[in-house]
Amino acid sequence: MYLLGYDIGSSSVKVCLIEASSGKVVASEFSPKKEMKITAVNPGWAEQNPVDWWINLKLAHEAVMQESGVQAEDIKGIGITWQMHGLIMVDKDQNLLRPSIIWCDSRAVPYGEKAFKDIGEEKCLSHLLNSPGNFTASKLAWVKDNEPALFAKIDKIMLPGDYIAMRLSGEIGITIEGLSEGIFWDFKNNCISEDVINYYGIPKSFFPDIVPTFGIQSTVSAAAAKELGLKEGTPISYRAGDQPNNALSLNVFNPGEIASTAGTSGVVYGVLDELDYDKLSRVNTFAHVNYTEELTRLGVLLCINGTGILNSWLKHNFATSLSSYGDMNDMASLSPIGSKGLSIIPFGNGAERVLENKDTSCSMHGINFNIHSKGDILRAAQEGIVFSYEYGMDIMRNIGMDIQVIRAGNANMFLSSIFRQTLSSVSNATIELYDTDGAVGAARAAGMGIGFYSDSVEAFSSLEKIAVIEPEYEKREQYLEAYTRWKNHLRDII
Repeated sequence: MYLLGYDIGSSSVKVCLIEASSGKVVASEFSPKKEMKITAVNPGWAEQNPVDWWINLKLAHEAVMQESGVQAEDIKGIGITWQMHGLIMVDKDQNLLRPSIIWCDSRAVPYGEKAFKDIGEEKCLSHLLNSPGNFTASKLAWVKDNEPALFAKIDKIMLPGDYIAMRLSGEIGITIEGLSEGIFWDFKNNCISEDVINYYGIPKSFFPDIVPTFGIQSTVSAAAAKELGLKEGTPISYRAGDQPNNALSLNVFNPGEIASTAGTSGVVYGVLDELDYDKLSRVNTFAHVNYTEELTRLGVLLCINGTGILNSWLKHNFATSLSSYGDMNDMASLSPIGSKGLSIIPFGNGAERVLENKDTSCSMHGINFNIHSKGDILRAAQEGIVFSYEYGMDIMRNIGMDIQVIRAGNANMFLSSIFRQTLSSVSNATIELYDTDGAVGAARAAGMGIGFYSDSVEAFSSLEKIAVIEPEYEKREQYLEAYTRWKNHLRDII
């Protein structure tokens, strides 16, 4: 028997098919090959048409089915993961009312900031575990004020993964994890937040029925079965936002366990077992995939916008003579720990929540024309990205995270020995690299949802560990000296 995983990203949609007993990937594909279009009608806006997600899902799904040769009746469960915080609205006939306002759209920032003050900062943080910020609830408030005729037609709102489940089944549902990432969930009262919906004037009827994260949420309809070549009645048995799902993909379920990614932006995500939050809302807290009213499992999310995008910028604008990131890493490795006193602040991709939404831009400090070379700049960039992680992880430690092991996929900046060794040595944590991704994790989780796997231990028993990186204890003082210098430059800026 086989399990399907769908990963709805903002760049592409990935589909993965695994054999359930072994957990091995049978086939995987993504679409489109070039990044999906993001429309910005005005500065700071970011929208996508959910129909494009569905079209690309079908293309990737068809390729996976053709490559694998698996029969539809042998697929026993479907899991879905998605780009977090997006807003989708449909009318009573399940017709889309407008494009989705996606995660990186910032038009609703003033709405969230005002709600934070008017509802009360302490009440928001203690009940929502976050400021309303620029999340889904605030995006919906923007629609209410700026597109009132459209708002009047809304029957249901949902997140990107809920839309895909609707297209698969004809039914609309939402999870507690989804509600929490939209800042709709009251953790103290275990219900949709009356404070948020009353303040923004959002009818409770807009919310679909709550479905479990793991379990038979709905089944593939006859229409979707025909469109995709699936069997009618196939269970949709798991869904979660991309960062909780990435943690799941790395078998991160329990308090103290940490997952990380380092692509264009970077994330450190840890599990907490008590209601806690950062009073300055520099990190966010959401329901983790295994959160229930009886079992407190929260995901503390640190997001750094300016991470891998700095490395990419250097490749395309500075290190143009080097043909690959591997070549950049080789040149950077010629520079010693601390990059001969050079520090780079990597926050050049907009305002950073970890800096209380300040936009500092990227900057270089300590450059000496007589001693510094291209390799020093390339190393300082990677060190600066790591130091931004450590700066945020200090905040996570202050709200109860014990960071001893960091799990990551063997991809993006974790392919760099400088990046991962610096991260391990500065944080004093062991780094474990695994061969997995979000679509694979969603497929495994679908097996948990149908009860094929008895628990997460069984579901992830075949997860392949590729490498383990330990701190360089004998050189840790050098790493910490470089971090302290970097932090002092940052403090001068902010």
